[in-house]
Amino acid sequence: MQTKSRNIYLVPYLLFIALFVIAPIALVLYYSFFDIHNEFTLANYEKFFTPVYLKMTLSSFWYAFLITLFSLLIAYPTAYLLTKTRHKQLWLLLIILPTWINLLLKAYAFLGIFGTYGTINSFSEFLGFGTHQILFTDFSFVFVSVYIFIPFMILPIFNSLEELNPSLIYASRDLGASSWTTFRRVIFPLTLNGVKSGCQAVFIPALSLFMITRLIAGNRVITLGTAIEQHFLVTQDWGMGATIAVFLIIAMAIMMIATGTRKRGL
Repeated sequence: MQTKSRNIYLVPYLLFIALFVIAPIALVLYYSFFDIHNEFTLANYEKFFTPVYLKMTLSSFWYAFLITLFSLLIAYPTAYLLTKTRHKQLWLLLIILPTWINLLLKAYAFLGIFGTYGTINSFSEFLGFGTHQILFTDFSFVFVSVYIFIPFMILPIFNSLEELNPSLIYASRDLGASSWTTFRRVIFPLTLNGVKSGCQAVFIPALSLFMITRLIAGNRVITLGTAIEQHFLVTQDWGMGATIAVFLIIAMAIMMIATGTRKRGL
């Protein structure tokens, strides 16, 4: 009887997975086998392995890697310092607060900050350095992307550091380990799950960015997300757009498996 009641509670979850996970993926896979004339073809998959799309794929992975790396380098020491502050929950809230603002609004804010007559160039001109082209560069794209994604990296790392048993750190120091050795041999390995979760939360969406590439990078940075948007909204070649999306889903699944937590048997 108890087993039946548990199975009933699983029904809404299974329906959600079927409607909003399995069905969209199946639909994308279905469209990938049709060309712009709605005829069955495998040409989309052949086209994906041409130099143009392979270069685009490498570019997407490269920028996603850079965004994840810089986010991690900033987020880990920030999360560590947060655990040592007095009002850490308040500071954490202030870090998370920008995620409540619409992504488009934040992108337009940086258009004003990085623009030719924006805040940074006005300050640079005041100091006598003149104006510089900051928008529509790799720097502006990576900078804005890191700003947007960094809260998603900080939060899981902060939670891992909070759950860390402080007696292990004290034991390490009592045994004569330096601060660096304690971090390298104790703190970082025990918070690795938080790092993996943060990398998942940043790398996966960074792999399919398209709006920031348009507004901040001015289409100088072309990613798989940009190509999908172009095929669905501009060229109307849904088959090719769906094909790119299939490989993007596969890449995301591989990333999740690679950074997933493996439970060891006792």
